Amino acid sequence: MAILALLALATERLDRAALQQIAGRAVVADGDSLTILDERIRIRGIDAPELAQECTRHGNRYACGREARSALVALISGETVICTGRERDRYGRLLARCEADGRDLGRMMVEAGWAVAYGDYEDAEVRARSAAKGLWAGSFQAPSDWRADNRAPEEARHDWLMRLLGLLRQLLWGGGLS
Repeated sequence: MAILALLALATERLDRAALQQIAGRAVVADGDSLTILDERIRIRGIDAPELAQECTRHGNRYACGREARSALVALISGETVICTGRERDRYGRLLARCEADGRDLGRMMVEAGWAVAYGDYEDAEVRARSAAKGLWAGSFQAPSDWRADNRAPEEARHDWLMRLLGLLRQLLWGGGLS
């Protein structure tokens, strides 16, 4: 009975949960995060190399984290970015789908090979891998593995279970969603 009451409460709060939309000029931090109007945003469903991460292409090491950042900057290319989401990660960043000029930035980053699918966009990753685009043109350590090896904070996957758990945590212990 207590579980049903908890689910009813969560459902009610989810219905009232505000979907947040932020639009404006974006400042790109790395290949999967940006800031719009002082709001830090993590692009949902992708994981790009960390800025300090290096990869190998044609037998040479290169700064793939910086190239991933440059790829996101190029995709935005001065356009207004619109990000929509309702939950936050453990660092307080809004987890959101972001678009520039009507294009899904997460999908574009994965299709270009500069991010791996992280709960979404698996079809785009298959195409990038098959075409040896971006990171797939050489060898690289998965960003999550690189963070673990370099003691950088691990990102939680953005699959449906993690989304549900994050929403429940915010609703029940975080004072709701704003």
